[in-house]
Amino acid sequence: MISVHLEAGRVEVQDIPRPQRPPGFALIRMLCAGICNTDLELQRGYYGFAGTPGHEFVGEVVEADDRGLVGRRVVGEINLCCGRCEWCRQSLGRHCPHRTVLGIVRHPGAFREFLTLPERNLHIVLDTIPTEVAVFVEPLAAACEILYQVQIPCSSQIAVLGDGKLGLLVAQVLNAHGFEVHQFGRHPEKLRISERAGVQTEVARAELPAAAYNWVVEATGSADGLRAAVGMVKPRGTVILKSTLHGLVGVDTAPVIVNEITLIGSRCGRFEPALDLLSRGLINVHDMIAGLLPLTDAPHAFEQAARNGTFKVLVSA
Repeated sequence: MISVHLEAGRVEVQDIPRPQRPPGFALIRMLCAGICNTDLELQRGYYGFAGTPGHEFVGEVVEADDRGLVGRRVVGEINLCCGRCEWCRQSLGRHCPHRTVLGIVRHPGAFREFLTLPERNLHIVLDTIPTEVAVFVEPLAAACEILYQVQIPCSSQIAVLGDGKLGLLVAQVLNAHGFEVHQFGRHPEKLRISERAGVQTEVARAELPAAAYNWVVEATGSADGLRAAVGMVKPRGTVILKSTLHGLVGVDTAPVIVNEITLIGSRCGRFEPALDLLSRGLINVHDMIAGLLPLTDAPHAFEQAARNGTFKVLVSA
């Protein structure tokens, strides 16, 4: 079968055997998958990664212990947890110390014709959600998770810093839940996606508003994002960090301490809220798709995805 291999910055297409399905796992034929910023960071050396990346996908179940899954379109949660530890017992398998992570940590990813995941990780995709839309469930779930981590009062003003793919999803999710969202970015054409959803947007200039918001979501994907977000939040305000970067990020801790700012790291999320938002047509992801390329053209797909200002690049088997 066709599989993408990433190592030392190189993206190659290989022919490898189809994976074996362990008990309790499903064998899934990949239909469509998306290249995200984490995949690009893996290419740059994040986690010292070498292997098959890809964790945003839609697939069709080919084999499973649960016969009701066979033939169904599914998306899959990316953390493969032990199911027995303290964190797993709290339904926080994403923090399981024994976990592997699809396409990131010790489990080959979705950029291949067939992949395996535990059946308990799978969620069926309704027929009303197109495949290329369902690819966005994983990052959309990450955007939704903010609302489970932080109790934000109704109708609060929230600043979203960054207009990348995740920033656009975060802004739309918060807007759909009735918050007054003000999004700052550098690309007017990207910000227009949020504008069409009712988000107030602004092209970021040299000076961002200082100490203006109680809540700031940092989703810039840049090393300067945390510093900028700390400057925008009011004393005793909260910064939610969404950017995943390779390497160390420098930050002046003095304003964090003096202004008693709360920093919250935010990563994966529950799939159910994301699937619900997509099924109700409340999130526009169509305008975030830059192109669809065959898996055999993965090197070109990664090149396109890495270009500054590019939207989501999808690959299909």
